[in-house]
Amino acid sequence: MDELPDWSPGTVAILSTGGAPPHGIPVSTALRAGPRTVLLALALRRGSLARLREEPRCALTVLDGGDIAFTAHATAVIVQEPMAVSDRVAAVRLDVDAIQDHGQPRFTIDAGVRWHWTEAQAERDDAAIRAGLAALAR
Repeated sequence: MDELPDWSPGTVAILSTGGAPPHGIPVSTALRAGPRTVLLALALRRGSLARLREEPRCALTVLDGGDIAFTAHATAVIVQEPMAVSDRVAAVRLDVDAIQDHGQPRFTIDAGVRWHWTEAQAERDDAAIRAGLAALAR
């Protein structure tokens, strides 16, 4: 796999940071911003953001329908802190060094994990953050 595949907006991905031992968290804002670039937002209070400052190497694992299953090994760069659209999150760019394809002929990924907001304001905030990330991708 030479380029990142497309995945559905809102797909829950796992961001692993920290090196030893690695620390994984679910993220909902991962956006494909180019063939080997991902943008995502992390809360300023997140330990993962602090770990990326110390050790920018990380991995993002995405599982989605349409048989999308990969891990992007990347270097993280904080590109906007806080984001213009929200003073609670930072925009992080992942520059992908390698893509590990988890697809196998013995199985197919039918669906990825999805979540939804249970509060209207949180849903509006998430939409604004996604729009802000999309604007950074241009």
